Amino acid sequence: MEYVSPEGLRLDGRRPTEMRQLRAEIGAVSKADGSAVFEMGNTKVIAAVYGPREVQNRSQQINDQALVRCEYSMANFSTGDRVRKPKGDRRSIEISLVIRQTMEACIMTHLMPRSQIDIFVQVLQADGVSSYSCVSLSCSLPLIDHPHFMNYPKNNQSCGGMEGADYVNRTRSACINAATLALADAGIPMHDLATSCSAGYLNSTPLLDLNYIEDSAGGADVTVGILPTLDKVTLLQMDAKLPTNIFEDVMQLATEGCKAIANYIREVLVENTKQLEYRRGS
Repeated sequence: MEYVSPEGLRLDGRRPTEMRQLRAEIGAVSKADGSAVFEMGNTKVIAAVYGPREVQNRSQQINDQALVRCEYSMANFSTGDRVRKPKGDRRSIEISLVIRQTMEACIMTHLMPRSQIDIFVQVLQADGVSSYSCVSLSCSLPLIDHPHFMNYPKNNQSCGGMEGADYVNRTRSACINAATLALADAGIPMHDLATSCSAGYLNSTPLLDLNYIEDSAGGADVTVGILPTLDKVTLLQMDAKLPTNIFEDVMQLATEGCKAIANYIREVLVENTKQLEYRRGS
């Protein structure tokens, strides 16, 4: 099947380096300290943040930094599959860990010792990238001086088998972006905005932000999370082997997508600030 036409257009009319439409809304959950809805194409995620607050379980309290907890879930109506999704399954726990580690890299946890920050993320509608077999890394490395993929640290890898071919991993980038926006809405101090985006490789062409049909083709895809201002990598996931030169092109494309998302989130935050100032002035 041809996923990129001779005119350079994908099946949904996008260029290879063009993202799906982004949409975001702040303050979706009134009782949360911060909340946001983030959409990437047909993927729609809601995130709510509570804290910093007193640690509920004193045995988990950390004296020199805040405890960050994250819970990921998918609404039963989020996909066309009507099979009830068990809460706390292995894939959901894995995605919760990925989100938590990414958020820990951007939150200034040292400013809030002996406190707790809870992040709840729920997928309302799923589309986009899945993972048949993934190599998952959570790290903090300079983008401009990153080593080849094979040389990344191996102590934080996880690899899923065919049971990972589900909707869960398709949503990870949108979840990270929603959580970042919710944290900003809650006023949580951060080193930088953590953003995430994916890129794939089909028909010998690097493609930014795969949609469901492109992802289902079974080609390689790379998901990247970064701190764009600091030029740090916080997340790197890859589901298939790629030659080093192609991998670097795909990763660079995903990185550029992350930076574009960061710019969009900044615009949303600025617009929200203007609206708050207008309301207070009136």
